Order: sequence, then structure tokens, then C-alpha cells
Amino acid sequence: MNEIEALFEQGAEWMPWLTDSLTNLVAGLVIFFVGKFIASKVSSWCEKRLLKASVDKAVAGFASSIMYALMFAGIALMALGQIGVETTSFIAILGAAGLAVGLALQGSLSNFASGVLIILLRPFRSGDFIDAAGQMGTVDRIELFHTYLKTPDNRVIIMPNSAVMDGSIVNFSRESTRRLDLVVGISYDADIRLAKQIMEEIVNADERILKDPACLIAVSELADSSVNFFLRPWVASGDYWAVRADLLEKIKYTFDERGVGIPYPQMDVHVHKQES
Repeated sequence: MNEIEALFEQGAEWMPWLTDSLTNLVAGLVIFFVGKFIASKVSSWCEKRLLKASVDKAVAGFASSIMYALMFAGIALMALGQIGVETTSFIAILGAAGLAVGLALQGSLSNFASGVLIILLRPFRSGDFIDAAGQMGTVDRIELFHTYLKTPDNRVIIMPNSAVMDGSIVNFSRESTRRLDLVVGISYDADIRLAKQIMEEIVNADERILKDPACLIAVSELADSSVNFFLRPWVASGDYWAVRADLLEKIKYTFDERGVGIPYPQMDVHVHKQES
């Protein structure tokens, strides 16, 4: 009986500590999960407010990502403090481990720094069509470590920010106008003046083609099986692909109607018979 009473007495001594520990653990978990939910909602709300204030979508997404990361770090420290972890010592430990973590996460830190540079230097904006790191697509958003592109066939390309900034960036949407660079070939027995006149008529009839700068139509090359023309009209950036397709189609139909031949690649082979 004395042993059982001793066990009950020890249990009674441990019960307050166990109850407090469990209470603090539950409170810490509640703080963590509720705080994480609130941080997500606040960052989303701030992003929407920035977009309503006409802030670029990429900048708004980047700012909301930073806000969420900072709030998440603060919530994690609050939860640890509630559980009973000495946050001062914990911060000191984190600082001491920061160098090792930084060395291990050089790629991630490089992506973060590149993301900051993208926001500051603004080589492109949300909605721009770009060619970067060997990928082409429309910029959807820029986050802490990655840039998101959408391709014309609705694929999503997620690229590290460092890969974007380490190479050349071609922005097809930065300027309001673009030049079409077409090469049109006609056969050697076709009338060069007539072909040039037909292309001028087609260009002048299309209202989407700009009058200034003027369109260049000129013979560029006497190739192996064709006489090649440069056709270089200027159009609004948004009309680029539509005008390109329409011009090629109209030129083909009109050349056929007016007897201007477009040659196939060909090779003339001459056979000489040698008598023995």
C-alpha cells in the first residue's frame, strides 16, 4: 500500500506540470495553424488591394510572398514561445546556423536576390511575352524564388529567378510596334516588277500595316532556284502573328491568280553520254 500511495503522490506532483505542458502545446499548435491561415488571408488581401491600386501583377505577387514569409516566421516564433522554447536562445541558434544554411541554400538565396533585381530593374512586367532561359511565354507572376510563364498552348513554366537573370531576356511586348521579316521567293522566269507590285498592293490594302515606318520590299538574293524578296512591314505588337499569317496567305493566292510562280527546291542534273 505504501508503494501505491507513493506512486499516487508522484503522479499528483507531475499532473500540474503535465497539464500545463499539454495546454501550452495545444495553444502553440492553435497559434501556429490559425496564424498561418491568417497570414495566408492577409497576404492574399494585400495582393488584391495592390492590384486594385493598379500595381503591376508581378510586383503585387512578389510583395505578398515577402509579407507571407515574414508573418510566417513571426508566427512560428510565437508558437515556439508558447510551447516553452526560449525564443531568444532559439534566435541565437538560428543566427549561428544561418551561415551553414546559407551555404547549403546558395541556389535559393541566389533566386531570391534575382527576384529582387527583377522587381527593381523591371526587364519585364506581368503580361509581357518574353524569351528567357530558353523558354518563351507570357509572364504570369514573380514570386520569391520563381517566375511563372504561361505558354500559348496554356502550359505553365516555372523558372528559377537566377536562371532568368543570368541569361539574355528578349521582351517581345516592351515596344508598341514590331517589324515583320518575311522572305518571299519567286521563280527566275517570273516578272520581278509584277511580283513587287503585287506585294505593294497587298501591303497597302491592309489597314493593320503601319505607313510610318514605310514597308521595305526589295530583292535580297538570287538564290539557287528562286529570286528572293525582303518583305518588311511594321505592325502593332498585338497584330504581329495575325498579319504575318494573312500576308503569306494573300501573297500565295494572288501570285497563283496572276501567274507569278513560287518555285519548289529543285536540282538540274545533266547526263552526258560518252561513247567508248
